[in-house]
Amino acid sequence: MQQKESIQIPANGDVRNIDGNICIYFDGYWIRYYAPVEDNLVNKKYLIESLTRRTFHHTEPGINTPGEKLDLARESYEKESDPKRKRVNGAMLAGALFNRATDIFTLVVELAEKGVHISENNELMRECADCFKEALELGKSVKHHSGEEGIDELWGEPFKAFTMPIEKFYESRYIKIAQTMRDIDTISECMVTTFDSTDYFSGIGTLIYELAEAAKMEAETIRRDKAIFDVWPKFVAASEDLEEFEPNVPDVMSENMHRQVSDGLRLIDEGKEVLGFLSGARVPMPKTTQEYLDRCRRYTETGYSN
Repeated sequence: MQQKESIQIPANGDVRNIDGNICIYFDGYWIRYYAPVEDNLVNKKYLIESLTRRTFHHTEPGINTPGEKLDLARESYEKESDPKRKRVNGAMLAGALFNRATDIFTLVVELAEKGVHISENNELMRECADCFKEALELGKSVKHHSGEEGIDELWGEPFKAFTMPIEKFYESRYIKIAQTMRDIDTISECMVTTFDSTDYFSGIGTLIYELAEAAKMEAETIRRDKAIFDVWPKFVAASEDLEEFEPNVPDVMSENMHRQVSDGLRLIDEGKEVLGFLSGARVPMPKTTQEYLDRCRRYTETGYSN
């Protein structure tokens, strides 16, 4: 939700009721607010497990390596010499390290629940931290499931949750969501500028803006919030409406016109996909965003996306 002009400009971290929702303000955006849970081992365990699942959901397939396969993953990574294969082996090793760290932290919490106190200097906690750190370093090898770029902003979240107080981690998430919303607005504005002023795609701007607003709502809403039953259908319906847009073209088109329309439709579909990537990952994707903006610029200059 963007700040409304009638509201006095707040400071980052201000919490207010905006249009019936409790929201927190960061970097120009009001974001749906969720109060941080109590900072204890059990809540931290659940948070890390949730973040780890979400990370694997948004990254490339085949890298969710079980923690017990860590030694095998490391051996395979170290002996691989082909650069492309080694990158994938590195991503698989990073996955194993993440899962090993989560396994260890789960064990520590279970022991604590049985009254066995494990200090931060304990060997288990040191190994857990080391696994998270190495996984974070190898995260540069991991790509988003689209294959377009690395997504180390998302990959680093379980490590942040391990090292930060929960309240501070929540704050870091709001900052990333605000940056994601900024990129969603940048892309949607570019799409409207590129297409809505053309004869072929006149009128598409409304559909693009509706999708962008739905994407920002999706980015700010967690899955366990009952609001998701309103937010997710809006996002899906807005995506489908944009997919179903029919360009304004004559019955008979020249080869040049046909190519311009086809390239435009393909570029609109790519923009829809990028908006979905951003709203799902909830972190900026600078390479993907810039490359899409560049393709729109080429289309404006030449009438073609490539």
